Amino acid sequence: MEIPVWAWLTVLGVIACMLAIDLIAHRTAHVIGVREAAGWSIFWVASGITFGGIIWWLFGAEFGQQYFAGFVIEKSLAVDNVFVWAIIFAAFAVPPQFQHRVLFLGVLGALVFRGIFIAAGAALIDNFGWVLYLFGAFLVFTGIQMLRQRNEHFKPEKSRTLTWFRGHVPMTDAFYGQRLVVRKAGVLLATPLLAVLVLVEVTDIVFAVDSIPAIFAVTSEPFLVFTANAFAILGLRAMYFLLADLMHRFIYLKVGLAVLLVWVGVKMLLLDVFYIPTTVSLLIIALILATSIIASLRATRGQARRAIAEGAVGPFRMATDDELAEVDPTWRRPMTRNAK
Repeated sequence: MEIPVWAWLTVLGVIACMLAIDLIAHRTAHVIGVREAAGWSIFWVASGITFGGIIWWLFGAEFGQQYFAGFVIEKSLAVDNVFVWAIIFAAFAVPPQFQHRVLFLGVLGALVFRGIFIAAGAALIDNFGWVLYLFGAFLVFTGIQMLRQRNEHFKPEKSRTLTWFRGHVPMTDAFYGQRLVVRKAGVLLATPLLAVLVLVEVTDIVFAVDSIPAIFAVTSEPFLVFTANAFAILGLRAMYFLLADLMHRFIYLKVGLAVLLVWVGVKMLLLDVFYIPTTVSLLIIALILATSIIASLRATRGQARRAIAEGAVGPFRMATDDELAEVDPTWRRPMTRNAK
């Protein structure tokens, strides 16, 4: 699959435009509701599917199926990432209107880091073919570990990343709107929102360690690996606002993701022994995910959405009016409907 430079530049340009559209649409801090999140989710999924259709049309069914298999793997593994974001925001009681900014910057960083990981992975595979077997063994091990630890929950407030950040970076104890840093008495200080962003970014890097090898099990083409990752990641923010308060219903999703990782790991280990067509692989991936999701929804039938941060009291407070005015002289208290 020969990809000309102009194709890479076009894809990067399209991604940049889509990010700009998203940034403009959410330029003001506001709470994103389910209807808005659903609309954006449809838009991002449709964009990923449309791009897959273009790949299918230009390069044939085999590469089209490889893209879709990678897209489905990345999208499904990203759901677990979304739930971790929900836990982080709830633990630190991040105001809902500030969450999109954190996720936008987090996704931007994820695209950069995953691009680096993909380039490194492709170079390793190209020069050392046996690395695929290491990837396969790692995925099988990770899937088994995920299955064994499926009832354990991430505790962000006790994470080493946060401990290191608070120990090495001067930081305020209050949120200053959407600001990541503020200057007080001539000293530049990080806000809790920057700490949350760092934690979100680090968790994505950890998840990428699983997802990047997994997608190499269905395609070895760097262009397909990157684009499948990119279009899957671009919709994560909308997916978060759509699914975060339903996380309690996906009780078997972790089991499905664990089985998925084991499956792609075994497929990778059998590359030189038994060839599994991309079509069969795509169907099995879809079957695993559909089974875990349907089983979860049936088992939790009747349960409504649950506000994950309802009543949560985090370790950080909101800055007072005087503190906000101190770092931003133009700041004014927002007018309320009852204001005269």
